[in-house]
Amino acid sequence: MSKQNKNNNMGKIKRSTDDLINDAIAQQNDWQENRREYTRGFLKSLNMFARPSVKKQENQSVTATDAGVVRSRHSALRAYWFPIACALLVIFIAIWVMFIRGATQPRVIVVPAVPEPVVQRVDNITVPTFDIVRIEKDGDVVIAGRWLPHQNISIMVNNKIVATERTDYAGEFVYTTSTAWKPGNYTIAVLGAEPEVKSSDKVFVYISDAGVENSVSLLMTKEGSTLLQAPAMLRDGDLAVSKIDYLDTGRIVVSGDGLPRLRVSLALDGEYMGFARVSDYRHFGLGADVGELESGKEYELAVRMHDGDGRTIGTVLHKFVMPEMTGDDDTYYTVRRGDCLWIIARNFLRRGVLFSVIAERNAIQNPDLIYPKQLLQIPVSGNH
Repeated sequence: MSKQNKNNNMGKIKRSTDDLINDAIAQQNDWQENRREYTRGFLKSLNMFARPSVKKQENQSVTATDAGVVRSRHSALRAYWFPIACALLVIFIAIWVMFIRGATQPRVIVVPAVPEPVVQRVDNITVPTFDIVRIEKDGDVVIAGRWLPHQNISIMVNNKIVATERTDYAGEFVYTTSTAWKPGNYTIAVLGAEPEVKSSDKVFVYISDAGVENSVSLLMTKEGSTLLQAPAMLRDGDLAVSKIDYLDTGRIVVSGDGLPRLRVSLALDGEYMGFARVSDYRHFGLGADVGELESGKEYELAVRMHDGDGRTIGTVLHKFVMPEMTGDDDTYYTVRRGDCLWIIARNFLRRGVLFSVIAERNAIQNPDLIYPKQLLQIPVSGNH
């Protein structure tokens, strides 16, 4: 009896499973049929915009054939009016350019004028200038600068012309000595020809007996002096001297780098001149009154860095022969990180309270706001 009931239950389960499968297949067929109907309707709607309906043409009578042809042409025009309008516009523009515009405007042939060969000034240069003066390891000296293009320029050493070079199209020239210069002091200038104009800047070159490592090349301008090639003796460990300015007022200003917050002192021919602190950005500027230095006389400048106990931990000794000064009313200074107008005025003008003079000359509205690499014009002559 239990066996028979078991067989009956299995039959019921099997029939119910078949019903589920049949229902799923029927639902899938219905979904596919709905999808086909939707697709046919969508394509039919698209076909209405592309061309006239075929069914409407089949339902027309034979007697209305001409009227059907006219309606089909109108339908085609409505369907393709935009590309037809574009084509007509292009044709109209082509006809206007080829016939109408060409007939109304005369053709003019412009012959460019050939300018007269003139010498152009480069970068508003009015006098010959130096770019580099470098002392090579073998003792030769390389001099480069600029003047008017395609002009002769003479190199003068100690007021004597030693060579004449020709500037290129950019106004640049380069001269290299044929033999090594002997140890000693040299003053270099350049003289431009046609018209004859002498450079306002000079370069002081010191060839050391100890070799090129201790030689120096110093550019002397109306704005002050700038080291073109610093000797090795201007560095001692963490102490380095980057610039030495001697002003017409008898004041020396020394700039360089050192260890932050340490003291740097200055001495000339063994006489103590003063000290300054190295800033947190490793820069220092030190000015002192040294009096009038005689042209052609040798001097020794000593810059020393001291630790917290006053011991000397770095010394830079610089022996030099004082060249002839060019002289000018102003000098220039490039601001470095950690600088302020008070310190700059103290170094150049002896008193920090004269910072307002520098601010006024450079149109600085806020004296507390200056920027690194800002070029300041400093009036150093006259009584302040």
